[in-house]
Amino acid sequence: MTDKTELLALFHSLAEEIAEKKFAAFQEETVLSDLGIDSLGMLELVGAVEKKLTISLPDETLVGLRTVKDLVELVRRQQKV
Repeated sequence: MTDKTELLALFHSLAEEIAEKKFAAFQEETVLSDLGIDSLGMLELVGAVEKKLTISLPDETLVGLRTVKDLVELVRRQQKV
């Protein structure tokens, strides 16, 4: 299982790539929409995470994801399965 620090670094990198800008402040409490990641960007982010970590995040689990922490927790739960 990937630890929280590694996941945060991965999400930071992927979010910068998808939004095509740098984020100085990137924490668990960061709201994804504040990063400029809309619903399409979220699908890109999730797809990239699935590919990098070789996991699958069911679509119904993505509903209500609001913060970076929500995404970290979702990925960690899926890695336990």
